[in-house]
Amino acid sequence: YKIGNIEVAEKDFPNKMNWQSAKDACESLGNGWRLPTKDELNLLYQNKDKISGFTTIEYSYYWSSDVYDGVYRVNQDFDNGSQFNDREHNPFYVRAVRAF
Repeated sequence: YKIGNIEVAEKDFPNKMNWQSAKDACESLGNGWRLPTKDELNLLYQNKDKISGFTTIEYSYYWSSDVYDGVYRVNQDFDNGSQFNDREHNPFYVRAVRAF
């Protein structure tokens, strides 16, 4: 799925991951795949019904590539759209993007 200037991976990775594993998994896809920025992640949230394939469970948090205050990583709740900062060791969902 393409939205704005990014292409969105067809599916989430099958398992939740900590931030570093999520970052590495996206990059391992090659060809420019990466974690979305917090703004891109919000764009995905706003278009989640069009994109499809996101988890529908309560507390469906997704990682972004953004770092807050050097210690925290920004993520977004796809249940209600709120963004917040959390420690990178927590396991959250992952959807890769790339520029086109």
